[in-house]
Amino acid sequence: MDQIFPQANVAAGVLVLAVGFGFHFLGQLYSVLDLEGAIKLGIQEADSPEEYRAYELGIAVADVLIGWTYAIAAVGLIADAAWGYVWAWVPGVALTYHALSFWFWTRNQARVGYHRPFTRWPARHIWIVANLTTGLLTIAVANSQTVVS
Repeated sequence: MDQIFPQANVAAGVLVLAVGFGFHFLGQLYSVLDLEGAIKLGIQEADSPEEYRAYELGIAVADVLIGWTYAIAAVGLIADAAWGYVWAWVPGVALTYHALSFWFWTRNQARVGYHRPFTRWPARHIWIVANLTTGLLTIAVANSQTVVS
């Protein structure tokens, strides 16, 4: 099948490397290993209610458990390797999910009165667009090259 646009695989690979591996995996790995340091860097919220802490730690652990695969997919896409397009489905779907779940999670936080930096414009919208764009582009690129016999 044809590419969506020239070098779409490279664009998707770079986005997966930056948004998926860089922010999700590395950022969340730091959060799991040093929560206080992650709070100082702004990766985690300092004033997070206790009932949200356990959930956010669970999300961080989940991102770490799956996030290492993003680097493999990104390298495969950038190298235009056939296996990279298959691996690309993982970050494509996961990052699309991240965008949608983050949209609803932060909206619900704001509705109950927790107005934190990531529940406000522009941070919330930038993060959602970054994840959604990366996820949907990666799915489209993976779909453009995945051949089912």
